[in-house]
Amino acid sequence: MTKTVKSVTSPKKFIIGHDLLETIYDYMKHFGDSAYVICDEFILERASKEAGQSIAAGGGKSVFEKFNYECTKEEIQRHRDLLHKARANIVVGIGGGKTLDTAKATAYYEKLPVVIFPTIASTDAPCTALAVIYKPDGSFDEYLFLPSNPDVVLADTGILASAPARFFAAGIGDALATYFEARACYRSVGDNLVLMKPSLTGLGIAKLCYDTLLENAVQAKIAVDNRVVTKAVENTIEATIYLSGVGAESGGLAAAHAIHNGMTAVKSLHHAQHGEKVTFGLLAQLVLENAPHEEIEMVISLVKQVGLPLTLQDLGVKKFVEEEWRQVAADACAEGDTMGNMPFPVTPDDVYNAIVAANALAEAYDEEM
Repeated sequence: MTKTVKSVTSPKKFIIGHDLLETIYDYMKHFGDSAYVICDEFILERASKEAGQSIAAGGGKSVFEKFNYECTKEEIQRHRDLLHKARANIVVGIGGGKTLDTAKATAYYEKLPVVIFPTIASTDAPCTALAVIYKPDGSFDEYLFLPSNPDVVLADTGILASAPARFFAAGIGDALATYFEARACYRSVGDNLVLMKPSLTGLGIAKLCYDTLLENAVQAKIAVDNRVVTKAVENTIEATIYLSGVGAESGGLAAAHAIHNGMTAVKSLHHAQHGEKVTFGLLAQLVLENAPHEEIEMVISLVKQVGLPLTLQDLGVKKFVEEEWRQVAADACAEGDTMGNMPFPVTPDDVYNAIVAANALAEAYDEEM
């Protein structure tokens, strides 16, 4: 029997609750007391005040720096240089997925612990030992595989629920793909996100993520639309950030994220959220798999009910250019990307055909619903 090495990986600590920004030092003090904080612009002032006061009150030090919009190699190096000047011994990331990936990458290169504080529940990036690096033009560059997950992930339900509802929905879309990609990777005995084999636990967590979304996501989205926190919101945040992150990392990715990566080169989609593009990638994956009709209908129904874009036109594509989308298909099948985790061979022609068919299917459901 061929020996395989399977894995289950996750953050050291995942904390979910209220008012975590103003008590952040309680969760970081065991890892470092001089924080270099990379912050999204919109929350920089609040974070400097609330988190800064918490750190100072605990006897620590902090320096806050604005994130410059894209997780590139150049941006990571800029923060490394500033961290040296600050003489920090811990990195804190406060913001969206690209901000958090920049914090994780900076901490990795500097061999420092990292605390992750997402302000939007739009992706499962907070929990993973992975940073997605982009080129300065916004197109996908490479995955940076990290040797360990974040030391602490803090999910403040009040902050996450008060973010624009579109981001919350995008997180549902990203998490929705988790089970289907993990299932494909498990069937193919592919590589998960730590380049080991998918574990039964990873697949089980991914399935729990899907079941939790089916039970809570619609009610949660309605609550977030009204800027309130309910049990459904809390459950959905746990699914989109923790269950999706651990499920994807331990279970593996497949066609949905590979197609997303190809879509990053389409200029008309640069304003679409990661989870929105992954949602379309999932639909294309289900077409590739010839998934059961009932399964496809279940996914499409949830997508529609939480207000995610379904068709390419919904995503912002005004004109479908065949050459452009054949390039998307080719990029999705690039060597080393996660298309190789599908349980059958997939060619760029297969992906292009699935994209066209998925869009036509989405348009048909758009007219019906």
